[in-house]
Amino acid sequence: MLQTRVNSGLDGVVVADTLMSEVDGEAGRLIVRGHAIEELAAETGFEGVAALLWTDFAQSGGDEAAVRQGLAAARVRAFAEVPKLVAATKGLTPVEGLRVGLGMLADSEPMPHHYLVCGALPVFLAALLRAAEGKSALAPDPTLTTAQDLLRMVRGKRADAAFEKGLDAYLATVADHGFNASTFTARVVASTRAGLISSVLAALCALKGPLHGGAPGPVLDMFDEIGKPENAAAWLDDAFAKGTRLMGFGHRIYKVRDPRADVLKNTVATLPQTAGRLAFAVEVEKSAIAALRKHKPGQRLDTNVEFYTALLLEALEVPRSAFTALFAVGRVAGWCAHIFEQEKGGRIIRPQSNYVGPRP
Repeated sequence: MLQTRVNSGLDGVVVADTLMSEVDGEAGRLIVRGHAIEELAAETGFEGVAALLWTDFAQSGGDEAAVRQGLAAARVRAFAEVPKLVAATKGLTPVEGLRVGLGMLADSEPMPHHYLVCGALPVFLAALLRAAEGKSALAPDPTLTTAQDLLRMVRGKRADAAFEKGLDAYLATVADHGFNASTFTARVVASTRAGLISSVLAALCALKGPLHGGAPGPVLDMFDEIGKPENAAAWLDDAFAKGTRLMGFGHRIYKVRDPRADVLKNTVATLPQTAGRLAFAVEVEKSAIAALRKHKPGQRLDTNVEFYTALLLEALEVPRSAFTALFAVGRVAGWCAHIFEQEKGGRIIRPQSNYVGPRP
């Protein structure tokens, strides 16, 4: 018998048990494999979070040192694909370039595929950004962490330790976040046994959509238009009058402040020469929260991860066009974890629909 209840966005529909993460929207809490996100961001880098997520599912899962070595080897392996990638991606955006790069990876590749994709994305992104500036790609340094090497490959030299640590905290913070659109897409594809590379590629395509992975850039556009803190209230009132969507606020799950917002805000505060920009952002945030209460009474809207992500990536000198692609560099660890979990115990995902068209 067909179900008659329709949840068009699958709101409140539970489709699986997971060990990976819990997003508590009412309490404003994110737990990743038993650890609060605030704890992980402060104490564990990207390799550590990847090792944690892959525990009991993948080669070297749970062993941070082994994961670091595996990702370093994967970056070296992925660099061999860079000449073909650069030649094939002229005129494409960074995330479109990553889509091409993942599509070039063969299922027959002997290297463990979770290492391969997690090592390939930072190498491909750095090469694409340098190519856009007319520069040659730099080979990875396997003695470095993912964050250290990514900044080095983009800039041409090692970055200040504070910036390396800031990027590491960002990648760790965004590595997993429940059954969001891209993660669910990865699990749907994984449930068909299409393989990890295809599942990650599908997840990247879902992330590319502006309703999922495209918000941090427009936050900076908003900052540019506001200009000074004293302009914020009038700008926001005008934006609401025009029906403009306010970026960096509101979340499908969180009904209170996104816990990742404070993690990244604190990370920005550790970076050199960001005090003035951070103070400006804090004032804009206060004005935006007041405007939301005024123009959308009764709606529970608060700061989300994109607001301070924008400020952090700006401080790291990441081009706005690359924000979504850089997010993928961190989130791919979570995608891989969910793919492993789905392949281990999940059935093919096949929901039903209610036919509402004409009958013969």
